[in-house]
Amino acid sequence: MPTIPPNSTVLVTGANSFIGMWVVRELLEKGYRVRGAVRGLSKARYVQGVFAAYGDKLEMAVVEDITKEGAFDEAIRGISAVEHMASPVTADADDPQFVIKPAVDGTIGILQSALKSKSGLLKRIVITSSIAAIQEFNYTSKPVIRSETHWNDAAVALVEEEGRDAPGKPKYEASKTLAERAAWSFVNKHKNEISWDLVCVHPPFVFGPCLHEVTTPADLGPTTGEWYAKMLGNPITMDPSIPDDRPWADVRDVATAHVLALEKPEAGGERIIISAGPSVWQEWLDAANALFPPGTSRWKFPRGDPGRKITHMMEYNTSKAARILGMRYRTMEETITDILADYQRRGW
Repeated sequence: MPTIPPNSTVLVTGANSFIGMWVVRELLEKGYRVRGAVRGLSKARYVQGVFAAYGDKLEMAVVEDITKEGAFDEAIRGISAVEHMASPVTADADDPQFVIKPAVDGTIGILQSALKSKSGLLKRIVITSSIAAIQEFNYTSKPVIRSETHWNDAAVALVEEEGRDAPGKPKYEASKTLAERAAWSFVNKHKNEISWDLVCVHPPFVFGPCLHEVTTPADLGPTTGEWYAKMLGNPITMDPSIPDDRPWADVRDVATAHVLALEKPEAGGERIIISAGPSVWQEWLDAANALFPPGTSRWKFPRGDPGRKITHMMEYNTSKAARILGMRYRTMEETITDILADYQRRGW
């Protein structure tokens, strides 16, 4: 029997985000009721508009500041499970606390609200962590395989040492690492007081078609925006001396993993990596050019350096996702085709 059966009500924070919208859709399609939490009324109206066909199966809650104490106290009432996805995604922060504080405080805040609710109805909380909380390697080292046993403590140490002077990427990685460590620490501290368990899902770079509110390519988020820029922007030179590993997954598969993490009893207490596999941009270009050869469609892709030897410096052990969740993934070709169909519908 699933931990959280269909027709239960699930709170989804960050419901209007790239991944969040697909999680909402997956839940609704599987018969769950959804309470979506967003930061403003206009965002709530957008989400309701997209899923209007589901009627009262979807309700919205506005949580303007997830770092405020008690921010989720009302939103979590009467909930059977939580998909906590609200967290900043940026590699451009100057002050590390710009990303660390909302990531940590938002995560602890929803756990505190869950603890205070004293509701025996709540059975599971799924937090969207990231491979950023797992990856940690030197680009000059040999290829490595990471698993759920690893933590990106190097990013935390670097940010603590360099502060604002640290590069943007480690600041984001530190935020995900610290938020997840805080979550497990909270659960361990209060294990005798809670009726629910915790699952942390670790997506990689997430690509795919969009359901969230975007009008132009400039509105795309960091990863989807990078995909557009690399694949359809100015021609790019592939320098094999510069690692560009992008372990990836289709957003729809990531959404499926989040719902399965609610349903599978064995997922409780686990960190679970979700990844279709390693990739570099040259592989994406090769696949796109094979699908849409030059002159056969409206799409024009850079060629890069086809045929060059590719070494994946970073891979992830995804056996746990296969064993517990039964995960299967879309191919790169399927994702490319569906992204481009989405772009075409939008007139891009």
